[in-house]
Amino acid sequence: MTDQGSPRRLIAVFESPVSEMLFRFGVELGFRTVLVEPDPTRLSGTPRPHGDTYVGDLVAAAADEHTDILLTDHHRPAIEIGALLKEALAGRSRWIGILGNPRAEGPHVAALRELGVPDDQISRVRRPVGLNIGSRTPAEIAVAVLAGLIADRNHRPGGFEF
Repeated sequence: MTDQGSPRRLIAVFESPVSEMLFRFGVELGFRTVLVEPDPTRLSGTPRPHGDTYVGDLVAAAADEHTDILLTDHHRPAIEIGALLKEALAGRSRWIGILGNPRAEGPHVAALRELGVPDDQISRVRRPVGLNIGSRTPAEIAVAVLAGLIADRNHRPGGFEF
């Protein structure tokens, strides 16, 4: 069973080369996209050539049960990442992830623990995200993430398992 009839929404948190690629490809794949960037000085400029909406916080993004949220910059301050993820975990989004090196624990784990988020909620934050295709560039990362989201949405394992 798939959710193909449901609205498809993707919230990318933080302006980054990966968020730009997510929106370029995501629009073509039927996602309605929202960029959340708490720091307006980091925006590349408007109007955005790809993506539907820009907002300054997750509340304004109005995530619902058909929404996937991805933090696209794990190099931001841990307290900022923790606060945004705590807010996302308290909401109704379908899927939450953060980019980062899969061989090391992400800084979001300690930040969420410091904010009092229980481990069962922290484990809802997916990392690594996307399919394991060896992606390195922003475009490759976006393809891997979007393919993983589509596989997850369609209740498929991704990769080469059928």
